[in-house]
Amino acid sequence: MHTSLALLLELGVILVGLSVLGAAARRWSFSPVPLYLLAGLALGNGGIAPAPAAGEFVEVSASIGVVLLLLTLGLEFNTAELTHSLRRHIPSAVLDLVLNATPGAIAGWLLGLSWPGVLALAGATWISSSGIISRLLSDLRRLGNRETPAVLAILVMEDFAMAIYLPVLVVLASGGSWWQALIGVVIAIASVTAAFTVSHRWGHHVNRWLAHPDDEQLMLRVLGTTLVVAALAELVSVSAAVGAFLVGLTLTGETAERARAVLAPLRDLFAAAFFLAIGFAVSPAELLPALPAAFGLAVAGILTKIATGWYAARRDGVAARGRLRAGTALIARGEFSIVIMSLAGAASPGLGPVVTAYVLLLATIGPLVTRWSWLPEPRRPSHKRS
Repeated sequence: MHTSLALLLELGVILVGLSVLGAAARRWSFSPVPLYLLAGLALGNGGIAPAPAAGEFVEVSASIGVVLLLLTLGLEFNTAELTHSLRRHIPSAVLDLVLNATPGAIAGWLLGLSWPGVLALAGATWISSSGIISRLLSDLRRLGNRETPAVLAILVMEDFAMAIYLPVLVVLASGGSWWQALIGVVIAIASVTAAFTVSHRWGHHVNRWLAHPDDEQLMLRVLGTTLVVAALAELVSVSAAVGAFLVGLTLTGETAERARAVLAPLRDLFAAAFFLAIGFAVSPAELLPALPAAFGLAVAGILTKIATGWYAARRDGVAARGRLRAGTALIARGEFSIVIMSLAGAASPGLGPVVTAYVLLLATIGPLVTRWSWLPEPRRPSHKRS
């Protein structure tokens, strides 16, 4: 009973506090994500006001939060649009890998990490946060912008690449053999291909089954199906976010619009827990020694992601302002970087503080840069009277 009382009290105070932070953010017209991250840092282990009873609930809710964020992002698009965009942006994905993984690999070598640690730090600097970015695009009302398909293509291909990267990292970090890594990669690729094929070719059947005139039934069916698919994706070493995104792609028309409406309050609640959880996982005392290296990587990460987004949006014929918005939208790192750190942290003890400080910096700075990114209006030629 005492634990239940503490849990209810802490959750109540946290939710009221998040409400105040969210209202302040919207009052000044920027995303509440940075404030939620800082609140998590203050309330987590080693923070100024720890909330230990709420920690487990926040951690579980965070997993649901990233699933809901990617589900609702998928509801904004369809498989035909995504397939065309993915084919167009293969060069963008290659540039993304080269520009953003290289600084992490170099830093890992300079820090004296083991080879699994070098590979892990390269992955942590490469992968953007799908959860944070999807929330930003929604908060800033940019889902309909011309540059958004390019941003989405980069995020989806990064998530797909994790199906190859994570099994290899797990095997190397645990000292396994090459054939074990190869088996994991083959299973993951086959699973992603099968899921995408089902979504593209037979999505209308799924759409018909999930549709229901009653909002409660629609919410239960869509949410339940999404969680099952996300769990199956995790089972075969594919991101749960990819599974949720594919479910969102299968829903179209009126069903997709109603699903967005009924799921929006749940998404906002669990998304807030997701951002809190990133801060909860960080102990401020452990960050101080790692800040110089993390700050240097963060500066490099900002520049390389802006270059990536600029190039990708240019391939879609987007003007300079849209290219800059695409680049700044990709800056934030988050859930995947934390997962990578947890997988390889035991093999490289110096990895954890650097990655957590790096993620916290870019998860906080990224949304602010995205909100205030701008370029001056192009000058129009003046017509003088003769």
